Amino acid sequence: MEKERVVIIGSGPAGLTAALYTARGQLNPVVIAGNQLGGQISLTAEVENYPGFFFDDHTPTGPELVEVMQKQAEHFGARIVFDEVVEVDFTKGSPFYIKTYGKEYLADAVIVTAGASPRRLGVPGEEAFIGRGVSYCGTCDGFFFRGKDIVVVGGGDSAMEEAIFLTRFANSVRVIHRRDQLRAGATLQKRAFANEKISFIWDTVVEEIVGNGTVQAVKVRNVKSEETAVLPTDGVFIFIGHYPNSKFLEGQVELDEHGYVITDEMMRTSVEGVFAAGEIQDAVYRQIATSVGQGCAAALQAERWLSERE
Repeated sequence: MEKERVVIIGSGPAGLTAALYTARGQLNPVVIAGNQLGGQISLTAEVENYPGFFFDDHTPTGPELVEVMQKQAEHFGARIVFDEVVEVDFTKGSPFYIKTYGKEYLADAVIVTAGASPRRLGVPGEEAFIGRGVSYCGTCDGFFFRGKDIVVVGGGDSAMEEAIFLTRFANSVRVIHRRDQLRAGATLQKRAFANEKISFIWDTVVEEIVGNGTVQAVKVRNVKSEETAVLPTDGVFIFIGHYPNSKFLEGQVELDEHGYVITDEMMRTSVEGVFAAGEIQDAVYRQIATSVGQGCAAALQAERWLSERE
């Protein structure tokens, strides 16, 4: 069993920032990266709103930002482990028990930055066609839909960002949204409405995804008229929000009714010595910049807490 000063669970912007700060604080942190180094931003095609991350020759990408953050944290001594947490025990206090698929750890302090995952529609056909026409990541799968006609489900920032990105590959992109107006920011709306490849189907929900081996159509219903229709499509990209990756924390720290970790303004959880940052506890802002700030705060508080105990 490995004994560590600080274990950081998750490797998104909050986790890598916490790693940077605790590493510079000589705490030699271990970052358990999870199944995707960088979290959601590693799947983001373009990053236009993170201050100071701007290139003259091209729009920077999520993977580029992750690479820079990783190198910076490792430069100061952070250790990144490509594994996933399967169990924790915070009930006995520090040192805290953490189990991954490959190892067991005891940590004097823990910073949880496990992030969030894409929410699913929960309709017939969705699970059956994941990887065969159903996707939650345009950056990952857009290339496979060159010259195809696809639909995007959702109306927020992520949906518009991905719809715009997917026009690089797809012949057409129809956005299906359950309301009569988008929730995305003004700039993204303007870009989406101006894109000739993008069209909109308002006040509509997807009720089933159908196909034969691969996706062939979606069954939809207008929520106002109750009219139904079958829309042929080669792919369905779903961007309807996220849920926190907090299942492994149930019974260990206090969660709200939606599963988000409850923290105070200092990123402290209900368990002394356990801190949380990023989308695992932030259901409001969910931005790279805010996650970085929260990761910084959690690291500083962890350092302070450890110092006071000594």
